[in-house]
Amino acid sequence: MFEYTKVLSSFSVDDAPKAQRFYGETLGLKVSNESGALLLHLSGGNDTLIYPKPDHIPASYTVLNFVVADIDSAVDRLVERGVRFLRYDEVRADEKGIVRGPDRDIAWFSDPAGNVHSVGQFKTPLPAQGDS
Repeated sequence: MFEYTKVLSSFSVDDAPKAQRFYGETLGLKVSNESGALLLHLSGGNDTLIYPKPDHIPASYTVLNFVVADIDSAVDRLVERGVRFLRYDEVRADEKGIVRGPDRDIAWFSDPAGNVHSVGQFKTPLPAQGDS
């Protein structure tokens, strides 16, 4: 039924202007304001809606996963921009906050509203869109 329908994911924040600065300036994403909500224009034509919610509760799971070619460089650049990486007791991270694994390396951070995101480097190529 929906195999050819464009999907728009979304999540909430408590302060849309602060979120717009974080996603636009800190992460360097293209962001547009759509009647008080934000639209992130992500690579591949995938957009994500960020909407303000007065009783916002941060997502306790990873909302956005940014795939990069060089995780060390990406983490270093984000730290330079003021991003702090999260550490979890369940996994061991290196001094940069990166969890090194056999298939991928990953590091988690949060936006100003507390929503969790990650930056990750896969050691084997991801399938192309439309591949299974």
